[in-house]
Amino acid sequence: MKQKDIILLSDQEIKEKIESEKNKLLKLKLQHAVSPIENPMEIKSTRKTIARLLTELTKRKNKKI
Repeated sequence: MKQKDIILLSDQEIKEKIESEKNKLLKLKLQHAVSPIENPMEIKSTRKTIARLLTELTKRKNKKI
């Protein structure tokens, strides 16, 4: 998910997206532990997406203060 797409989301949508991405990351890690997944870079991209979402949420909280 690109930064420009994240900016268009509401706060609630960002929080929901964070939860779904965290669940996705957990499943990917478990699958990779059992047997190597086809594209291990997917784990890295999921982590980066979570970081982008959290960063945008933090920016919005700091602007409101």
